[in-house]
This record gives sequence, structure tokens and C-alpha cells, in this order.
Amino acid sequence: MRRRAFITLLGGAVAAWPAAARAQDRTMRIGVLAGVASTDPQMKARLAAFDEELRKLGWDDGRNVKIDYRFASGVAEQARIAARELVALKPDLIVAHSTTNLAAVRNTDPAVQVVFVMISEPVSQGFVKSLASPGGNLTGFSNSEPTMGPKWLELLKEIAPQTKHVSVMFNPDTAPYIIPLVETIRAVAHRFSVQVESAEVREAAHIEPAIAALGREPGRGMIVPADIFTGAHRRTILDATSRHRVPAIYGFNFIPTEGGLMSYGPDFIDQFRKAAGYTDRILRGAKAMDLPVQQPTKFEMIINLGTAKALGLTVPLVLQAAADQVIE
Repeated sequence: MRRRAFITLLGGAVAAWPAAARAQDRTMRIGVLAGVASTDPQMKARLAAFDEELRKLGWDDGRNVKIDYRFASGVAEQARIAARELVALKPDLIVAHSTTNLAAVRNTDPAVQVVFVMISEPVSQGFVKSLASPGGNLTGFSNSEPTMGPKWLELLKEIAPQTKHVSVMFNPDTAPYIIPLVETIRAVAHRFSVQVESAEVREAAHIEPAIAALGREPGRGMIVPADIFTGAHRRTILDATSRHRVPAIYGFNFIPTEGGLMSYGPDFIDQFRKAAGYTDRILRGAKAMDLPVQQPTKFEMIINLGTAKALGLTVPLVLQAAADQVIE
């Protein structure tokens, strides 16, 4: 081989050498901005799954990667402060959980590579150009798809057929993406002979009165989509729905294990595992803009029979058979 050709070939090989191999000369840094308190059992489980998957992929916190955690429970100012703290640490990428936190990271540093998780409608919210081609420095995992709203209504009517009026509870400040979702539910309401309205709650103190008002009239039910605010205040919601005997279906799949009637939604712990996969690829040289946003492909339906009995509901056997988990 001619000397010039050999040098050219060698130079090309060095340039193509995996970024991860070169990155081993230094400790990579990951920032994680979580949308729930560090003491929350579900948040602990999600972060544990993320850490475990990273280790499987060869990234050990304290050895070849440093992971910095911050927590902002759906409060915009907390999110902005936490985002600034993480960006100041010069991370190689940030994992952002929740719409509020993702917006805070993007507004703090529009250039940092970001993997988001549990974000609804990332295109309509303006975070990415499209699911297939994000087109910027953000990519990750969406927690919804267009048919979820009508499916919640259908399941609520199956488990509580007497329901004639449905309220969709959410905080428009932390979950603006739910506003158009309510319209998809309204669009099919006539098929189930129900009326649909929004129950917007911006403060924890608003939750109890809203549910109490539903409980004062017969035939009332509630849909609670995945929202960082309602998730953080789920105990208040669960206690109020039990006290005022309001049947509700939830977008968080863990709610029935804590006493909720029923849930239908994606596996959020699995989303954090997949976020570790995207984190690995970016640490090894990939760009967020080249990684498509993924929508959930597996949805779980979970029913709590004890809660149904307390509400005076008889769960049809066909619905129990279709459920992924039935809690006795």
C-alpha cells in the first residue's frame, strides 16, 4: 500500500473511531431533572430502573459517568432553578422528566442534548418538529397517543355504566397538552351518552372541592390523565374520590395499587429504561436530532376490585379478563 493512501486510511479510521472509546478518557456527566419529589416511591422506582439499565450498558455512576439529580415537583420556578443548576455543571446531556422540567431545560440552554421522558404531545407543544425527525437537541419518549382519551371514557363507562357526566381533572399550568385531549373525549361523548367537561385545578386546595361537587350529584365520574401535578397530589385525589364515592380512571398505571379504581396507560418505569438506552447512544456520539421520538407501544389496564366494591360497582368479568392486572 502506498504511504499516502495508508495515512489517509488511518486518518479516516481514527475519525470514525466510536466516540465512546474516546470518551473513556474522561468521566461523562448526566443531569437528571425529575418531576416528582425524591421521596416518592414511584420516582425512586423509575430512577432505579434508569440506573440499572445504564449499568447494563456499561455506565457506572462514580466510575465512568457522574449522574447529578435535581427534583422539581411541577413548580415552574423550582424547575427553572434546578435546570440552571444542572446546566452549570456542564453535563454531556440532561434527562428531563415532565413538561415543566423540559421547558425549563430548553429555555436555560437551547444547545444542551436532552432526552425527555413521559412527555405528552411533544410535537404540538413545540418541543420537536416531528416524531420521526425531532430536528433539534431534544428527543425522547412520549407517554400518550391520540386514542387514549376516548379509551379512558370507554373503560370508565364499562366499569361505571351509570356515569352520565364526566370531568377531566388536570392542572393547565403543568399539563397544557390535556386541553386538546379533552376535545378528543368530547368528540366521542355522544356514543356513550355522557357530557364531558374540564375540571381545572391549579392548587392542591382546589382538588377536594372539585371532587366533592361531583359527589353531590348522581352519575358523575372522573378521568385523571397523566399530569405531574395530579400525580404529585394523587393521595388527595384518591382520598377525595373514596370519600365522595366518585368513580375515576387514571392515566398513571400505578394508581390502582395505591387505592385507585382503574388505570389505563403506558409502563412509565419501562420508559425510564428506554431513556437509558437513548442516553447511552448520545454518550457514545449520537445526536438527539437523529433519534426519533418514540410513542408507547404497550398499554396496561389495571383494576382494583376492592375499590370497585367500596364504590358499589360490579366489574364485568369480561373487563376483568381483559385487564393486565386485577387487584383483589
